[in-house]
Amino acid sequence: MALSLDLLRTFLAVHREGSVTGAARRLALSQPTVTAQLQALEAALGRPLFVRQPRGVTPTPAADLLARQIAGPLDDLAGVAERPEEGTARLGGAAEFLTDLALPALAGLVAAGLKLRVTLGLSDDLADALAGGALDLAVLTSRPRRRQLRADPLYDEEFVLVAARRCDVASTPLVSYAEELPIIRRYWRSVFDQKQHRTADVVVPNLHAVRALVLAGGGCSVLPEYLVRADLDVGRLVLLHEPPVPPLNTLFLAHRDGPLAPAVAAVRTRLLEEFRSVSPMET
Repeated sequence: MALSLDLLRTFLAVHREGSVTGAARRLALSQPTVTAQLQALEAALGRPLFVRQPRGVTPTPAADLLARQIAGPLDDLAGVAERPEEGTARLGGAAEFLTDLALPALAGLVAAGLKLRVTLGLSDDLADALAGGALDLAVLTSRPRRRQLRADPLYDEEFVLVAARRCDVASTPLVSYAEELPIIRRYWRSVFDQKQHRTADVVVPNLHAVRALVLAGGGCSVLPEYLVRADLDVGRLVLLHEPPVPPLNTLFLAHRDGPLAPAVAAVRTRLLEEFRSVSPMET
């Protein structure tokens, strides 16, 4: 049976997004149009493809089989239709990682003509923006659990306890980027196997600002090693503890399921090459 490519594209978008609303957003169509096209495809095939839920839809085994059969060919067609001159990529991530590591790694692409739009923010907000289509790529602090998002391990952050000089941590002001002390408490649990019950003496929601205060002798903190590597090398900061196994947190590079525009694919490949030292992965 010959089926319209439009119906198949709409079906695949619903399958990947897990909802009619998400598919409509991805395809720039109205929700009634997506629903009508989905119903037309189900009528043509003579079987239901999704079970409607209060929030979203769940694919039937027939839908999963159809998605596997058509995803490759439709993605290939979408790739042919992309115009390489549309070279804009929208990247999100934490201010510190993007500023210190990711953006410098993309300088060559920018010099070659890449247009880049950068959003700085927290991981949960960035995942929402990525799923909603406001971003093309996002560096997240944990693997996203949304079905329509795909993620690859990108970088292992190592955390270090530092101050401007040797000091007694218990009596030294504690500097954190959040009231909950997320990095500091994680370090204490991992390294000392105990809870950190102190409250922060200074809270500033920017790790560069935390580093600046610690450098000036204003206290101690736990920071990503890449942020203070140069300071440790020349003695501006000192390690207050050197655990046999430092705490690590894996950052993930995420994108929506489906074909990537050439500019987005180039950014993804460059970041994976830079921080994973592996061959480019298929998109």
